[in-house]
Amino acid sequence: MFDAKNMMTACDPRHGRYMTVAAIFRGRMSMKEVDEQMMNVQNKNSSLFVDWIPNNCKTAVCDIPPKGLKMAATFIGNSTAIQEIFRRLSEQFAAMIRRKAFLHWYTEEGMEELEFLEAESNMNDLISEYQQYQEISAYKDDDEFNDEEFYV
Repeated sequence: MFDAKNMMTACDPRHGRYMTVAAIFRGRMSMKEVDEQMMNVQNKNSSLFVDWIPNNCKTAVCDIPPKGLKMAATFIGNSTAIQEIFRRLSEQFAAMIRRKAFLHWYTEEGMEELEFLEAESNMNDLISEYQQYQEISAYKDDDEFNDEEFYV
């Protein structure tokens, strides 16, 4: 499930960290076994998960399999790797807006050029946020408090 070949977007999850994930399984299987396997995957790939969100992996099991199959799984993940796609999209958007390509189609319908520039700024902010989330750690070496000063 966590493999790049299984993703619906052209980004590699190994280039980011999962903030939250949900896995939905359908078919006859033990909830205990599902939880154990998900815990094993999470422990084995701990570098792919942020450590500052506890219990960030949720699972659900439905006993009824999809028609024609014995079992199936659906995985939904919020990964900082999505910033790759946002970056590519932002670069393509910037190239088009510099040339004002197709802009007249939108301005003739009442939109303003400023709305496009604001959208570009919002996307760049989103990229920056995902970058920050990727780099945050729950246990920083350079804590705000020095232990000796804190207990004095």
